[in-house]
Amino acid sequence: MSGQQINDRSEAYREPPELVERLESAELVGMTLSVWADVQPDAVCVVDPDGTRHSFAEVNANANRIVRMLRDAGLQPGNAVALVCSNRAEFVEVTAATMRAGWRLTPVNWHLTAEEIAYIVTNCEAKAVFIDTVVTSADQVVNNVSVSMSVSIGEPLSGCHAYGTELARFSGADIEDPQVGNLMLYTSGTTGRPKGVLREAPVLQMPQYYDPRRYDRSTAVQMCPGPAYHAAPFLSDLRSAMGVGIPLVFTPRWNSETILATIQAWKVTHMHMVPIMFQRLLALPEEVRARYDVSSVVSILHGGAPCPTDVKRAMIGWFGPVLDEYYGASEGGSGFFIGSAEWLTKPGSVGKKPALLGSRILDEHNRECAAGVEGRIFQEVPPNAGFSYFKDPEKTNASRVDGYYTLGDMGYFDTDDYLFLSGRSAETIISGGVNIYPQEIDNVLSSHPAVADCATVGIPDKEWGEQVKSVVTLRPGFEASADLAEDILTYASRCLASFKRPRSIDFVPDLPRSEAGKIKRDKVRERYWQAHAGNI
Repeated sequence: MSGQQINDRSEAYREPPELVERLESAELVGMTLSVWADVQPDAVCVVDPDGTRHSFAEVNANANRIVRMLRDAGLQPGNAVALVCSNRAEFVEVTAATMRAGWRLTPVNWHLTAEEIAYIVTNCEAKAVFIDTVVTSADQVVNNVSVSMSVSIGEPLSGCHAYGTELARFSGADIEDPQVGNLMLYTSGTTGRPKGVLREAPVLQMPQYYDPRRYDRSTAVQMCPGPAYHAAPFLSDLRSAMGVGIPLVFTPRWNSETILATIQAWKVTHMHMVPIMFQRLLALPEEVRARYDVSSVVSILHGGAPCPTDVKRAMIGWFGPVLDEYYGASEGGSGFFIGSAEWLTKPGSVGKKPALLGSRILDEHNRECAAGVEGRIFQEVPPNAGFSYFKDPEKTNASRVDGYYTLGDMGYFDTDDYLFLSGRSAETIISGGVNIYPQEIDNVLSSHPAVADCATVGIPDKEWGEQVKSVVTLRPGFEASADLAEDILTYASRCLASFKRPRSIDFVPDLPRSEAGKIKRDKVRERYWQAHAGNI
């Protein structure tokens, strides 16, 4: 991080040296939570969406019980455990157990279909699966996977051991032979089946990791408004709360006013969000926003998708200069990071080229692009800490060029080495042989006063191959009409080159987004290509 980024913050996270030493040693064997259970056993560790509180002692004891339960079922270090669970204390307990027993954890998106969940559980080679009965297809999943042990969380489920009943059979005392576990998250699978991202080394979050985010254990409270199975909330909310030793407050399914009420009630200081969450919060009437005190917030970490500049400016104006943006993914990243003060000098950037690991912009021939020229973003594979796509060497090799890898994202460096994102190569619109990156168009349209959300896609065009179309949802108080569509198109023409401008606008009630907040552009695109045999 640059000096400017550090100066964006006040006093960094600090603990007494002897405690830091204990935490460092514990993290190496996955026992950080047990340190906090010893230091502050009765302190709140997790708050469920229904308000139920769980102490550090309780969560730590259940993690130890899970280790003993799965060992009793025959699991060995290196085996995989699948976790299909909503945001609740059991998610943290299973995570803590795998971290200290040397197992490889795969959190699974519980909103997927039964077939999709069963595929991931099978593909990751899970020996045990924990499944939340909030999953409507839980019974189908259990019937379609072969594991040593299935455990139901919530209601009883045929073919499963009941979580609470089974844990009660085992001791909650700390295990004596901990071994740090690993994590294998799955990509979102926008093209083909999702792939497991297997790290060469365990993901460790040492105490120094938290320094830039201004944690003060005496006051800090972490809120997790997103799905914990996703990489960013998992590492930034769940793992951070476990590492710092502070309450983790899980919120119910997204409701903008509930989020503000939770911030006020718990005096929330830290959270991870994605841009669509910002847009939904900003869509609240001014009088509703004014009811809630958000002054406790000291850090909103955000990423996962490019953030329209007007949206980010509005959030900084509301919450203050507490927005910290990063660029990365399940595969990791080189360390792009930018605080609010620095971002205001480079609006739209996701950070300056990091010093520790290299990053490059390459064209379709893998040649370095000049400043201001868009290309694929490549980041250096960390020495002894890289990744591979599980059981897919072809995909792994396809992402690599000379020790660098790409996530498929497009962007450019400016003359000061600040990175700006354009979109994803898989989403590129090719019109008349010219590449057009839809995220750039979305960013412009999102700043129109009538536009609540938008997704730009390429639709069939006999002459050009693809034509640029923007699909828009409207803010309250605006009605879809030909005149409004023309006004939005005129607005876009002032900001975009002619070949990038949308040729038409469609209005829809809502747009498909993943639980992590990313536009499902393929779903938007699908309706326009269904009648065509070919698909660009």
